[in-house]
This record gives sequence, C-alpha cells and structure tokens, in this order.
Amino acid sequence: MDLFDYMREDNIQKESPLASRMRPTTLDEVVGQKHIIGRDKLLYRAIKADKLSSVIFYGPPGTGKTTLAKVIANTTSAEFCQINATVAGKKDMEEVVEHAKERMAAQGRKTILFVDEIHRFNKGQQDYLLPFVEDGTIVLIGATTENPYFEVNSALISRSVVFELKPLEQADIETLIRKAVYDTEKGMGSYDAVIDDDAVKFLADMANGDARQALNAVELGVMSTPAGPDGHIHITLDVASECIQKKVIKYDKKGDNHYDTISAFIKSMRGSDPDAALYYLGRMIYAGEDPKFIARRIVICASEDVGNADPQALEVAVSAFLAVERIGMPESRIILAHACTYVATAPKSNAAVVGIDEAMGYIREHGTHSVPPYLKDSHYPGAARLGRGLDYKYAHDYPNNYVAQQYLPDEVAGTVFYHSSGNGYEKKIDEHMERIRRESRI
Repeated sequence: MDLFDYMREDNIQKESPLASRMRPTTLDEVVGQKHIIGRDKLLYRAIKADKLSSVIFYGPPGTGKTTLAKVIANTTSAEFCQINATVAGKKDMEEVVEHAKERMAAQGRKTILFVDEIHRFNKGQQDYLLPFVEDGTIVLIGATTENPYFEVNSALISRSVVFELKPLEQADIETLIRKAVYDTEKGMGSYDAVIDDDAVKFLADMANGDARQALNAVELGVMSTPAGPDGHIHITLDVASECIQKKVIKYDKKGDNHYDTISAFIKSMRGSDPDAALYYLGRMIYAGEDPKFIARRIVICASEDVGNADPQALEVAVSAFLAVERIGMPESRIILAHACTYVATAPKSNAAVVGIDEAMGYIREHGTHSVPPYLKDSHYPGAARLGRGLDYKYAHDYPNNYVAQQYLPDEVAGTVFYHSSGNGYEKKIDEHMERIRRESRI
C-alpha cells in the first residue's frame, strides 16, 4: 500500500457511517456473543491461536457477523479476502482461488475467504468452493441471516462449524451507544454531545438486538441536533424517538405496563373481543415485546379459555408459535394477529382448567387410590397370576367403540371432573357421550 492508498483508506474510514467506524478490531473489544467468543470458548481460542477452520456465522442483522470477520482479518497471519454474494460471481471466486494457490505454493500462507450473505450464492457457486475448502486452499467464513441448514449446501455445512449469533442484549447495546456518543477516536465524541439515560435505554430497547440500528440513530441524532445554550448537543428522549422513528410509549418490559398489557390482551381474547386483542397486540409489538412471549400466551389461552369448544384453536396457536420462531419480525406480526383473532372469536370453554384443578384438588385432599386391577398393566410375565388386566373390557370390541365400565378407583367412582360448557364443539361432545351411553344400555 503506497501513501495515496493509505490516505484513501484513512479518509474512507473517517467518512464511513458510525456503525462501521465503531466496529472492534480485536476480540476483547467485541461486545456481546459471549456464548461463542467468551475466553473459554472454541471460537475465541481458535482466533487467538490463528488456527481457524471454515466457519459459518448465522444470525439476525446487526449482531456482529461482519464484525467477527473483520476481527479475524486483523488478527490472522493468513491473507484475508472478502466478497459479497449479492454482487460477486464465479470469476471473482476463481481469482481468489488462483491467488490462494499461488500464495500457498510460494509463501506457505493460507487464505481466508469471507463471503458475506453466502445464502445468496446459488448451488453451482457454492459447489465451486467445495474442493478448495476440502483441500485447505481456502478457509471459508460465511455470513448469513438465513438458516444455513436450509440455505447453504449440506456439503459446505459438513465442512464448516456453524456459530449462531444471538440478538444483542439491551445492556450490550446501551454500552455501545454510550461509547459511540463519547468516544473521540471512533465515535462522535468530538461533537461534544451528551445523551440522557432514558434516551439510551429507549434506543437500546427499540433496536431489538440490532446494534447497527441503534448506532445509526445515534449518528443521526448527533448530526442533526443543534447545540444547546451550554454548547452541548443534547440527545434527549424526544430526539431519540425521532431518530429511530418510534414514538415513546409507556411500556416497561419488566414493569407494570408489561404485565398490565399482556393481562388485557389475554382477557380480550377470553372475552371474545378481537378488536381489543389486536389493539393490545399492536401495543406490545410496537414497544418491542418478544414475539415468542406473546405467542406463548396465545397458546395458553387457546387451551385455558377455548379448550374443546374449538379444539383447532390450540393447533392454530401452536402453529403460530412455531412459525414466529422461524419467521421473525416484522412478518410475525401477521402470524400473531391471525392466531389471536382466531382464539378471540372461537367459542369458549374453561372445562379443561376446571377439570384438572378439581382433580388435583381431590388428590391433594384425599390422596391417591389404587388403580382397579383390570386396568393395570398386563404386558409382562406373571401379570395374570397377580390378577392384572383380568376382566378388562376392550372398548373396540363393542358397538360404537364404547362399553360401560368403571375406570375410576372405587373410592372416587361417580365423581365428575369434566364439566362441559356445551359451547361450540363441546355441544357435539355432549351429544356423542350421551348417545353412546344410551345405546350401550339398549
């Protein structure tokens, strides 16, 4: 690199966005992701020892995939090359591979190839890399926001270690925000800005684990806010809300607003008011509530408040929970709305709740009683000699697959725990049970 190249690189660094300038250059500067780069973790040791094998970094935007690649670039003795799968083609890869071969032959140095958004490569492009990863010509670092087990060739996956990066904790993002505001070397410290604590917490909360989003908001706030009478640029809560285009709403994920809102949401579904349910759902989503938390509450409500009045409600709710886990925001808002409106408009019954609570209450008060001998397990040698399973009536041997038989212990016989509401499908359950009991008496 000559003087002009150095000056150009230096100017690019100075003029680049704050999120880019704030990227750490060493492992010890990295914030978060301790589950994979803690001092006792495999990845930390491999990078420190410069013994990295092919890896794939998988996680949401702004969680540090490119950051980790840059840290590796700064610490390795190998040649580091970077391409982006959205614009790179086979020719670009061929050049990297050719230079890697020459470098290995002439200098004995490895080449690390960082492929950003590797899931954008088609199967042929991914296949091209296989033999060179296999023989060690290149060490591959892939970064993707998509699940690599679905989007990356299984052959490449088998030759790599997959590390999943998690959304950053709020405390981690708060640390980055404060550093960005006051750091004079990489951050905005030369602008003489100050940021209020509530603005820091708000931006960290609204970033939802994405450090880049928080740092972009900080940069916009500092660059667009005039200095106050005291000569300082004040990043207040109002300024922060404008920069991230989110209104400040009263919602503390660990306080009363959190519990009050989820309570109102559940009671609205229980009360068959889909409009209110959507309103409270919208409040929680807007405030950055964990969508999986919301989905879990819908699943519970589907059993607790709908139950057998519409058995499909639980299927919808569970499917929604699984979909939310796989899809992520913002699309998951639609899935949550689908599930909550289904549960809200379904016929209601809490017979399952009442039934299990009554059964457990009976057991708590009276203890347990012996299972009738004919219901006991008879699938082992000697069971018959002990009277196990004798005189058991197999329901499928009788009309309507039903036969009158006592299943409760003698001490509990005749006790009713399941009280059907008669709503929705439970009305059909009542009719069915009455019919088979009546016909069995004929």
